[in-house]
Amino acid sequence: MTDALFVLRPWESPEVTSWGRLPMNAVDRRERAVSLDGRWRFQLLPSPEREPGPGWSWAELPGSWALDVAEDPPQYTNVRMPWPEFPPGSPPANPTGVYERDVDIPADWAGRRIVLQVGAAESVLLVQVDGRPAGVSKDSHLAAEFDLSGLVRPGHRATVRLTVVKWSDASHIEDQDQWWLGGITRPVLLYTTDPLYLADVTVRARRDGELRVDCRVRAASGTATGALPAGWYVGGQLTGPGLDGLELSQDREFDRFNTEDDRVSDFLGEARMGTVVPGVRAWNAETPELYDLTVRLHRADGTVADTSHHRIGFRDVQIRGRDLLVNGERVYIRGVNRHDFHPLTGRTVSYEDMRADLLTLKRFGFNAVRTSHYPGDPALYDLTDELGFYVVDEADIESHDHAHEIADDPRYLNAFVDRVSRMVLRDKNHPSVIVWSLGNESDYGANHDAAAGWLRRHDPTRPVQYEGAAKLDWAATDDASDIACPMYAPIEDCVAHALSGEQTRPLIQCEYSHAMGNSNGTLADTWAAIEATPGLQGGFIWEFWDHGILQHVNDGRPAGRGGAGLYENGVAGPGLRWAYGGDFGETIHDGAFIADGVVFPDRTPKPVMFEHREIAAPVRLSVEGEGTWRVLRVHNRQHFRDLSWLAAEWEFAAADGGAWTLPARLPDVSPGDSAVIDRPEVPGGAGEVWLTLRVTTAADEPWAPRGTEVCLPQVRWYPAEEGEPVVGAEEDLGHIPPPETDDTGLLLHPLLVSPPVLSLWRAPTDNDVLGGMAERWRELALDRAVREPVAVERKGSTVRVRSRWATGAGVVEHEQAFTALVDGRVLVEETAVLPEELTDVARVGTVFETGPGLDRLAWYGQGPWESYPDRASGAPVGHHSAPVDQLFTPYLRPQESGGRHGVRHFTLSGDDHVLSVRLDGPRQVSVTRHRAEDLTAAAHHDELTPRPGCVVHIDAAHRGLGTASCGPDTSPEYLVTPGVHRWSWTLRAL
Repeated sequence: MTDALFVLRPWESPEVTSWGRLPMNAVDRRERAVSLDGRWRFQLLPSPEREPGPGWSWAELPGSWALDVAEDPPQYTNVRMPWPEFPPGSPPANPTGVYERDVDIPADWAGRRIVLQVGAAESVLLVQVDGRPAGVSKDSHLAAEFDLSGLVRPGHRATVRLTVVKWSDASHIEDQDQWWLGGITRPVLLYTTDPLYLADVTVRARRDGELRVDCRVRAASGTATGALPAGWYVGGQLTGPGLDGLELSQDREFDRFNTEDDRVSDFLGEARMGTVVPGVRAWNAETPELYDLTVRLHRADGTVADTSHHRIGFRDVQIRGRDLLVNGERVYIRGVNRHDFHPLTGRTVSYEDMRADLLTLKRFGFNAVRTSHYPGDPALYDLTDELGFYVVDEADIESHDHAHEIADDPRYLNAFVDRVSRMVLRDKNHPSVIVWSLGNESDYGANHDAAAGWLRRHDPTRPVQYEGAAKLDWAATDDASDIACPMYAPIEDCVAHALSGEQTRPLIQCEYSHAMGNSNGTLADTWAAIEATPGLQGGFIWEFWDHGILQHVNDGRPAGRGGAGLYENGVAGPGLRWAYGGDFGETIHDGAFIADGVVFPDRTPKPVMFEHREIAAPVRLSVEGEGTWRVLRVHNRQHFRDLSWLAAEWEFAAADGGAWTLPARLPDVSPGDSAVIDRPEVPGGAGEVWLTLRVTTAADEPWAPRGTEVCLPQVRWYPAEEGEPVVGAEEDLGHIPPPETDDTGLLLHPLLVSPPVLSLWRAPTDNDVLGGMAERWRELALDRAVREPVAVERKGSTVRVRSRWATGAGVVEHEQAFTALVDGRVLVEETAVLPEELTDVARVGTVFETGPGLDRLAWYGQGPWESYPDRASGAPVGHHSAPVDQLFTPYLRPQESGGRHGVRHFTLSGDDHVLSVRLDGPRQVSVTRHRAEDLTAAAHHDELTPRPGCVVHIDAAHRGLGTASCGPDTSPEYLVTPGVHRWSWTLRAL
């Protein structure tokens, strides 16, 4: 290409962040606009130096070509760049997409200003109109606008060409943990304004009702050399709760001050409006009250030249000591990191999908979003304003692979300041944005300080955070971060810092509890520590999505837009799978590390979402007193809202099978307070009884219809006798024949195709693999330990069997006693002795397999969703049931899953048979169609073949999950340690 845009090779010039691009602003431009979304002519060139040929195909915008064009498939890397060139270089093989279409310019736009807006382009955008250059832009996640007034003629057709260069100097600071795609991923728009127009609007709305609106006014450059006409002025109107229409007028005192201070310009006008709103309703994440502001720019004769509409909220954000305050209240940040993602369209996300994302988060107790690691679509902030989320708005800066070099590289100085400042200029009027972030994982250097300096001067109303600045010293007061925002810091370290007396600023983790695969262990423990420790305010789970791309198994192509409806409940349909790194033939990739969200690629919640819902619940229960003097207390855990928006009912579950409901009335409890709730009448004599308060929405909420379940706080009302034996010691069983066993002592049972044996291995979770535990367990041969029978003794109704299981760290002694009981049950009593060298194993328990036909599981224990020892707070104890095929959780890489914690008894049933198991106490149980070795060997779910029967695990001890794929492992109390492990259970066939 010989165009002047290409002579400078802007894709390898970090000093060039744009050319011909208009300044960013916060003016609404939805009026008098034409959408250019849809079909464009398209060519994918091997490099930006190549000229387009005659052969054009079609591409749908917005979209990513990697999901449509086989020549440049998706590629996933976390830290590494996909090519070896150092900054600011780009590789010779540099896919370049050329989009072209003809645009009819409306005739009634004559004499007006005409602007092209490209919502987002990855990573360098070059714009031409009728073969003439219009501009250049970098920053893959913010819009670029270009004034086309001098390049097009109203009433005529123009050819617009958008060239997108995939790899560039900018790629080195867009090295985020995500798929590399390429394309134009947000809407393309052509709009028009009057030659006299609003260049920017800045809104400052305080919780006391004080409102200030600052306007910047420009005249089109073709009008009298851009000089502003005389006599223009601004006005505005505010409507909202309690307001029919409050008029705002121009602040003449501000005008006089500007004149006296010689701040008046011939080409840039500044005006201010202000008022105090009586009886204002403040905005917060619990009650997100919004007002409608209309700003009008008038000509001297009073006619309106330009208009901008804004939904605003009145609120204050400040840091006081080590607390982040919203409207003067210390709030907990129950956040999640969110990328733009969709399994069919990549980073192109519709308004409906963004809304669905936020509705899901709201329903599971999240109140905050970090826009990792770039600004989101403008519509996202409209939604967070409306639905109520605290937002950490993050600039599009991550130089992970070359962080140290770039942080102080003056060639990138302009890029850092440009990206931070454009984000702030666009999003500053959104009440949901409470913190600005300078980016992610880019070390810390002068470029960050420069960006922070600009930001603090421009917007002193919000704090600034950057993990890299606070990384080395959480207590520092002289860096670019107002918040200590570490990643994956052990909660013990956070608590120690808060108690040290040295803490100087809030500690809110920007990333914690890595949600990769079967993960998020100790989440409840983490939050118990946060809530018990002044100075700790929460954090942002990593992350919202599993970034699995729906892929055809037969040819490896992404399913693309045609894949809608081909997946359900987290499971890809026949012939499809969720692709992760390496599945598109990449040689440089980071595998399944892209699958680390709290929801599956289709937004189906993972079990951890229910855990978080209870941790973040607005209502909690506690029991006070003893015996008949016990009372129930309900706690309002919200910051701003009472409980009147909630309804409730009591649910009871007894170990003997009883379950019933009673009405409940929530007392009037102020935020942060508690009150005694009327105690329901509970029948006694039922053994263990659990009392659950099922809390729902009392009326329709913006994020949930009436009757939506909000939380399930639970307390144990009648305790069971601890250590109660399965069989009474006084029973005389000598006259009953013993259970049938083979010569080696393995139990033979008509419903079992594989007898109960010792289990020490689980299919490694992602945390087990990346945390190193799986490799250590393999070295200890726990996945292939072989049983060696030592002795079989038959005495009366009992068969006692001793076995040895050889491992790489010694022998595990295992004893089983099978006793036939009078009612037809078989009692199984087991002991396993682990040598001291086995300091950390996956499980100690029993595994057996049933024959086909047992397809439904009913159990009394925690549920109904999956739970594990260190992730069980969100699974209430009760009577649950589900088809066996629905018990397994389809994590993108097959692994240990489907467990239920605290199970007391369970039943497997089918058309012809019932298998009932009672346990000696609450145990970890799983029932699936897959052996551990099946799951271990598979990389994707399409490689799994369900077994006809059930694989049943009963664990005396099961290791916690932790988050060791990125962050702390589980806590010591959830490890399976050496020594003696005893458990017993009964088996009965009906």
